[in-house]
Amino acid sequence: MIYSMTGYASVSRESPLGTVSLELRSVNHRYLDVQFRVPEEFRAFEPPMREALAAKLTRGKLECRIGLTRAPAAPSLLELNEPLLDKLVELNHRVKARMPAASNLGVSDVLKWPGMFGAETLPVEELREASMALLAQAMEEFTATRGREGEKLKEMLLERVTSMEALARNIAPKIPQLVAAHQEKLTQRLKEVVASLDEERIRQEVALFATRIDVDEELTRLNTHLAEVRRILAKGGNVGKRLDFVMQELNREANTLGSKSVDVEVSQTSMELKVLIEQMREQVQNIE
Repeated sequence: MIYSMTGYASVSRESPLGTVSLELRSVNHRYLDVQFRVPEEFRAFEPPMREALAAKLTRGKLECRIGLTRAPAAPSLLELNEPLLDKLVELNHRVKARMPAASNLGVSDVLKWPGMFGAETLPVEELREASMALLAQAMEEFTATRGREGEKLKEMLLERVTSMEALARNIAPKIPQLVAAHQEKLTQRLKEVVASLDEERIRQEVALFATRIDVDEELTRLNTHLAEVRRILAKGGNVGKRLDFVMQELNREANTLGSKSVDVEVSQTSMELKVLIEQMREQVQNIE
């Protein structure tokens, strides 16, 4: 499949600790850039989670967010941590002695203090299991959304390829006639302007100029690159960088086609090709 670098997934799971939620979102990027937004309790699991993500992704700027909404404790279990409370009171007095203008700790500050309601240490293994299981679940949804978006991008690119192939087919048979017509015009002008030149010299000059304006090779290479785009898309996988390179080659041929043009129709074809290539290039930036 073709995968977009743009994706999103959000999953959550109930556990004895409360509700653990995990969110993945990504946008296009030249390489893989993973950023975590996690509470301190989950910080130790960042390396294995980063490793798991890197095993599945190659490009994209990815943000991983984890949250824990703890289950409310039963009223009977809400026991103040007396030693911690005494320590906070002592520290509050010491700070006030040094800094009389400092504010006192409020009741809400004390009640929110980590560990105030008994042991606040969360079971590490339960957190690890919950977070890794959620990551695996989120990655399935995340990959599915990227795949669906990638298929849309693939369809769009193939539509543009078909349009470009039609433009090339339409203009290719007309090239010999356009070159011959321009040769005739150029021959007449040379005869009128430089009467001293003989017929053979005129024929040589016209033939040389005709070679310079003949775009048959450009059209051939253009079709070759379009066939390569089809092959890459059919193969699938991580093809974004390869497609980006082919877009540069396509643009080069379209530019040369325009620069060698001596006919309005060829110039218009070159412009239409460049518009289609630019549309493709913008979408290729989103492909992994």
